[in-house]
Amino acid sequence: MKRILIVFLALLLAACGAAPTVQPTAAPPEPSQTPIVVVETVLVTVVPTNVPAEIPSATPLPPPTEAPATQPPAETTQSVPPTEAAQAANAGPVSIDDKLGAGWFVSMTRDRNDFSLRCQLNKQITFTTKATSPDITQVDFWYRFEDRSNGAIFEWVNAGKMIPDNQGNFTIVLSGDQVSPNFRKPNSWFDYQFIGYNSTGVIGRSEKIEKQVTYTFDCP
Repeated sequence: MKRILIVFLALLLAACGAAPTVQPTAAPPEPSQTPIVVVETVLVTVVPTNVPAEIPSATPLPPPTEAPATQPPAETTQSVPPTEAAQAANAGPVSIDDKLGAGWFVSMTRDRNDFSLRCQLNKQITFTTKATSPDITQVDFWYRFEDRSNGAIFEWVNAGKMIPDNQGNFTIVLSGDQVSPNFRKPNSWFDYQFIGYNSTGVIGRSEKIEKQVTYTFDCP
């Protein structure tokens, strides 16, 4: 019995030590007949020749800020001395429309548009006219004041005879202190009228020339 057991163990050990069965492997594929092209890319580094030695770095701009609102420049006016202002306002004779001569007078002029009681710059004013009829041998200058503040109109006053030149022209120079003190107003219109006479009386008269001349007490 023991002998049979020993033989069995020996056979068992022999079976375990036998070489393992080698499995057949697939044969490698035959090499392809088509050639394989290998492309290699070569990187070439280009170094620029005109690069400045030092490239300035970008400086960031400051953030925008709201500009404060600015007032427009004030208009400047050039002050004119009183003498120049008076000359500018009364440069040369002022002509009156012949229609206001009413057919009896033409070439009516004055040398300014204002005059005053005390101001030496415009204390005098000169009026001229020409009679259209040879029968007019005398021309009187009449005037009145009209208050500019309330519109009150005062009586007509005869300033007297105008000076003739024997060619039909007549002239009068009137000073601010020559006008009637009873009707002087510090801020008024000085209206006037030419009236022609002959030896028998009035022949013709101009229209009333109104609101063209101002009268003041002092310099304007």
